[in-house]
Amino acid sequence: MAGSPRRKLAWVDAGEPLPDPARAWTDPNGLLAAGADLSAARLLEAYRHGIFPWYTEGQPVLWWSPDPRMVLYLDEFKASRSLLQTVRRARRNGRWRITLDACFERVMRECAMPREDQDGTWITREIAAAYGDLHRMGAAHSVEVWDGERLDGGLYGVSIGRMFFGESMFTRVPDASKVALFALARLLRVHGFRVIDCQQNTRHLASLGAREISRAAFLQQVAELVRQPGPDWRALSIELPDA
Repeated sequence: MAGSPRRKLAWVDAGEPLPDPARAWTDPNGLLAAGADLSAARLLEAYRHGIFPWYTEGQPVLWWSPDPRMVLYLDEFKASRSLLQTVRRARRNGRWRITLDACFERVMRECAMPREDQDGTWITREIAAAYGDLHRMGAAHSVEVWDGERLDGGLYGVSIGRMFFGESMFTRVPDASKVALFALARLLRVHGFRVIDCQQNTRHLASLGAREISRAAFLQQVAELVRQPGPDWRALSIELPDA
C-alpha cells in the first residue's frame, strides 16, 4: 500500500493497544496500523476509538481512522420522494416486512457477494467470523427486508452504548437497502441515538443525508456516546416506517 516513505506503518501485536488515531496517514487517508489480531475484544477496542478494520484476503489486518469522517445524523436522514413513495406502496400492499437480527450471518454473506463496481470483497472469512462473534455477544446487529420468504436487502453494523457504526448493506431489488437504513434510523432515534458512522464518503450515502465531519469532532462524539447505556437489543422490534 502506498504511504509516506518516511514513516513505517505501526504493527500491533495481540495485547498491545491500537495507536492514537491522530497518527493515521494522510495517504492513503486514515491508514493507522496493521496486525494479525481480529478478536471481538480488539474490534470493540477499535470502535470505541473511532477505528475500523478494512483489508482484503492476503493482507494483514489493516486499521483505519480517516479524516474527514462520513456520518449520518439521524435527524438529517434525507428520504427522497421516490423512496417515500416506495415505502407507502409497501405498507399499502403489505409487500415488505422488516426484521432485526433475524439472520445476521446471512446478511454478512449477502454483503460480501461480488458487485459490478468492485473487484473483490473486504468481508473475508476472518471478518465474517469476528463479526459473528460480536453478534453473539450482542454488539453487532442486522436489519433485514423481506418479501415473503425472500431476503430483498439488509445491512449490519456495530452498536456500543448509543453509537451505531454502520458496516455494509446490500440490495437485491431497488430501494431495499435504503428502506432498511430508513427503518434503522427511525428505531435508533426513538432510543436516544444521534448518529450513524458511515466511515467513508459515497454518493449513495450522501444522497441519504450523510456528510463529512472532522475526525476530531467525530472522535469527541464517539467518546461521549459509547459511554452512555445502550438499549437492550433483544427487546427491540423494527417495522416498516411511516412515510
